[in-house]
Amino acid sequence: MLLYQPQEGYCYNSDSIFLYDFISSFAPRGRMLDVGAGCGVVGLLVARDNPKVRLEAVEKQDVFVQYASKNAEVNGIDYRVHHTDFLAFKDPEGFDYIVSNPPFYHEGASRSENEMVHTARYNLHLPIDAFISHAAKLLRPQGHLLLCYDPQQFAHLCAACERAKLRVVDVQFVHSKPDRNATLVMLHARKNSRSLMRVRPPIFAFDEDEFSAKSLQVYRDARTHSIKCTP
Repeated sequence: MLLYQPQEGYCYNSDSIFLYDFISSFAPRGRMLDVGAGCGVVGLLVARDNPKVRLEAVEKQDVFVQYASKNAEVNGIDYRVHHTDFLAFKDPEGFDYIVSNPPFYHEGASRSENEMVHTARYNLHLPIDAFISHAAKLLRPQGHLLLCYDPQQFAHLCAACERAKLRVVDVQFVHSKPDRNATLVMLHARKNSRSLMRVRPPIFAFDEDEFSAKSLQVYRDARTHSIKCTP
């Protein structure tokens, strides 16, 4: 997949690629909304590999609306981008799937002075509780929410889902190496589910100093080629 990205500012990383793989493992179908789409990488990859997905997105930054729309066009994927803040977005039909790699750095983290990067990374622009609550309202009965987040905030994330009456049913942690703490958690929650939580085996991005077999498989499946440019 060819993906145009900004020459300077926020660009997607391995979090988005691992999230794409996690989402695809559920063979999604129906209406899907990609929240905070950025250049469109997560939703477009999922839609490419799952032809029964009808993809839409929400993105509030002007420049990323342009990139996501262009990337959908060059890859021949039917796509509608809603240019608005997610918390102001309304849809009467509802979605079968909502997916997101939302901003999850807290304000105590080392911050970027670049406005584009700050908006894409810091959760003050999309607080956990408000995000989960609004997503739950937009999901159809039995709908799915799939996202990745900071593992240090996992308890807060689960509590927000519980308050929004979403059941966390699948969780997977990503570590750089087996002896390192997790750097990412991927979560699958469902509306009106009674299932118990399934914790999947962890993913290790590296084996010694080389990419792990899992990382190589995910990147091979994604087949992305990025071009940095100005909009």
